[in-house]
Amino acid sequence: MANSRTVIQINGVSKHFGSGDNLTYALKDITLSVDRGEVLMLMGPSGSGKTTLLSIMGCILRPSSGTLAIDGIEATGLSARRLGALRLEHLGFIFQEYNLFPTLSVVDNILVALHLRGIKGAEARKRALTALESVGLEAKAESMPETMSGGQKQRLAIARALAGRPSIILADEPTAALDSANGKMIVELMTGLAHERDHCVVMVTHDPRTIGYADRMLTIEDGALAAAPTTPTDGGQ
Repeated sequence: MANSRTVIQINGVSKHFGSGDNLTYALKDITLSVDRGEVLMLMGPSGSGKTTLLSIMGCILRPSSGTLAIDGIEATGLSARRLGALRLEHLGFIFQEYNLFPTLSVVDNILVALHLRGIKGAEARKRALTALESVGLEAKAESMPETMSGGQKQRLAIARALAGRPSIILADEPTAALDSANGKMIVELMTGLAHERDHCVVMVTHDPRTIGYADRMLTIEDGALAAAPTTPTDGGQ
């Protein structure tokens, strides 16, 4: 049941691909709510449906059936244009593939994303540099992505997502390319955004280092939520 703090509400969502004998279900009858201030981690084997669920939460994929609401806005039937506006206003994405612009500098990669949100000029540059500082990349602001390691590119992708100050942060394996120290820094940063600034963070992860930072963990198996979600008890600190 949704409450006043619920920012993601999924009811009876299924997602299938193909048809007839080739019909394959990626998700099966998922019902789930996520609140402001919460860090939710999704775990499960490869191909279990985790990334598909994250993509539906992010209004990138449409469900085959069921409904999705983002911050009280029913998203399921919105046009592509209105879905795009909803993503820009509420959602920040951290992808495994980085999705950086190779011909733009580090800071310009962030500025492009801010411009799409209507944030420009001095305010945009201030936000971009603050975001880079938060992930330890302030010295790389004028560098090109090709000069960066995989871990640095991942931190840039995270900074880009955070610069827009979205209410919902969706992250697909955000620590996969990071060493222990940087992985800890990033998870602590996102946890702080949830607990101190009331953001909502949903993270797909296989990284056991992140588990103690979750407020709630759910396991997906064969496209369905496991019967018994687990809640960490060891704390993140």
